[in-house]
Amino acid sequence: MPAPRYKRVVDTMAADIRSGRLASGTRLPTHRQLAATEGLALVTASRVYAELEGMGLVSGEPGRGTFVRETALPPGQGIDQQAVAADMVDLTFNYPAVPGQADLLRHALRQLASAGDLESLLRYQPHGGRPHERSVVARHLRRRGLTVGADQVLIVNGAQHGLAVTVMATLQPGDVVAVDSLTYPGFKVLADTLHLELAPLPAAGAATDLDALAQLCSTRRVRAIYTMPTLHNPMGWVSTTHHRQQLVAIARRYGLLIMEDAAYAFLVDEPPPPLAALAPEATIYVSGLSKSVSTGLRIGFVSAPASLVSSIERVIRATTWNTPAVMTAIACQWLQDGTVARLETHKRDDAWLRQTLARDVLSELKPVGHRSSYFLWLPLPEDVRADLVATALAAKHVSVSTAEPFATSSHVPHAIRLALGSTDPDTLRQALLEVKRVIDARTHL
Repeated sequence: MPAPRYKRVVDTMAADIRSGRLASGTRLPTHRQLAATEGLALVTASRVYAELEGMGLVSGEPGRGTFVRETALPPGQGIDQQAVAADMVDLTFNYPAVPGQADLLRHALRQLASAGDLESLLRYQPHGGRPHERSVVARHLRRRGLTVGADQVLIVNGAQHGLAVTVMATLQPGDVVAVDSLTYPGFKVLADTLHLELAPLPAAGAATDLDALAQLCSTRRVRAIYTMPTLHNPMGWVSTTHHRQQLVAIARRYGLLIMEDAAYAFLVDEPPPPLAALAPEATIYVSGLSKSVSTGLRIGFVSAPASLVSSIERVIRATTWNTPAVMTAIACQWLQDGTVARLETHKRDDAWLRQTLARDVLSELKPVGHRSSYFLWLPLPEDVRADLVATALAAKHVSVSTAEPFATSSHVPHAIRLALGSTDPDTLRQALLEVKRVIDARTHL
């Protein structure tokens, strides 16, 4: 049986895009124009574009039209960590380090080797961590403005694992979770894997639009909200105390579970109190040491209402049984002896210097971000496409993320997100100058 006519149109356009006959960035005919040219019904022309979009070859942009996507970007760019060439400057992922961290690890391993309870580290550990380790983390969380007992703290394999066990313990496939229209890509991956529905919320200034949240909750059965009040990734927001109180009031009114991601909170001096301190009965707080200490130290923390601790502990058992005992022992030693506090101070200073450097280079492009953040959001000038900028930069050995991995709505802004903490400052400056040159060149086309 011959293929339907619209399928032949899809195949022809797909072949033209893949061969380069339809160049990336090309604005395609409107749905109505395509229908007239190809002799299709309007609804069938829309189906052509829908299939091409599903294949990752085009993108429909409300108010602008349908464009050929840049297919040279690796799949998962900005959302999956990929091997990069030795000469590639990675501005996609943050793995901030300061001098002397390798020596700290050497010293910690020597200390651990001489410890009296070394044999205990070879055995299974309690799923949520040993009691004394949970106490160490609880004391650490007090520095974040969160007073909880050790019995409400669970130790996990990094903040991403903390988010995963939180979702698996509290939500079901199909549940609706409110999120910012631009949010952390790792939560998007998690929601997709566990079949959650993400309901995007617009911004109102430098924060989530809470009127939109209340409206959403009045019309949909929303189960939870995922939020980063300190420090938002990718926008760099730190929401005010008043905004947090309003969010808590809405959560209580509609029975929302609050998932508070504090992975980057260490970068902010004297922030407002965590949501978990304002609504301890309804908030699960997730953080870790990957950014403040080292990305290879996969130790995270979950602080939860007492009623949810056993459910989360059960999921930890199902996913990893327990965190690696050796890594947990080192992390807790560093929490106790002040190493983590010193590293956090050092990295706040380092992030401030990098942010200052980036704003100096990119000031004309009006970057968005927190003054001591390791990342920067860069909206692009009118008619400059993010996928083409990212591809041009990759050809110059600079890797950046577009807005697509962060977007939860159908509207994907043309912007790039720059991770500032993965290379030395001199290399970073040269890479940012290259970013500016590429954008300037495309602005003046």
